[in-house]
Amino acid sequence: MRIMISADMEGATGVTWTEDVIPGTEQWQRFRRLFTGDVNATIAGLFDSGATDVLVNEAHSSQRNLLLEDLDGRARMLTGRHKPLSMMQGIDTGVDGVVFLGYHAGAGFDGVLSHTYLENQITGVWLDDVPASEGRLNAAMAAEYGVPVLVVSGDDKACDDAQDYAPEAELVTVKECVSRYAAICLPPARTAELLSSAAADSMNRAGRVERFTTPHRIEVEFDASHLAQAAAVIPTVEQIGVRRVGFDAPDMTEAMKAFKIVTAIAAGAVQGIYG
Repeated sequence: MRIMISADMEGATGVTWTEDVIPGTEQWQRFRRLFTGDVNATIAGLFDSGATDVLVNEAHSSQRNLLLEDLDGRARMLTGRHKPLSMMQGIDTGVDGVVFLGYHAGAGFDGVLSHTYLENQITGVWLDDVPASEGRLNAAMAAEYGVPVLVVSGDDKACDDAQDYAPEAELVTVKECVSRYAAICLPPARTAELLSSAAADSMNRAGRVERFTTPHRIEVEFDASHLAQAAAVIPTVEQIGVRRVGFDAPDMTEAMKAFKIVTAIAAGAVQGIYG
């Protein structure tokens, strides 16, 4: 049984504000250890219940946050940026299940450090007319490869979101959202127990299922009109509102590749404090 972990950082144990997840800060150095601890607890649970290979795909920001020297020696880690499938790189390699670790609520919703890809320029994303977090987008890609979502961890808002897009997944709430920058947090010893237990329990659902490929439409709303105008320069992307663009794709893999381009172009169009 080969399992993939897509590891994001905003939903990791103890993380509550910007400095916790920005590479190079003192707080980031601290929370890298807690983040790695969450990953290791999950790896342990997966191996305890029959996993034979675990690939950890770093999915946060620079995608160089986890401490390789502290990683469980039974796992492998995919680190670094510019991966074609981004947060889901590795989903196309025949894995039997995927864990969404450290996930968060989407742009426009309550949740600790809630956003979708861009930290603050995107106010909403819709997948086939349904509001979409990173979790929902990634779950649709997993379905395209016949890979079940086994576990989702994060704050309570991320877990509420996952109940809709991955209703059979084990959910692990490591903190309760008070605001976008505050939460009631469980200490690492307790979250490690929860993560390991959930990962172990989830292995009874591991195993590829029928692939589900279908056309998709993604719409993205920004906080400023010029970002929509910049994104609409991309072929196939249409400006459908003052701050909103949309595009169609033949499958989820192509949809996510186009979405990456949209977010990259929009991020490049941000101009200082005016956005």
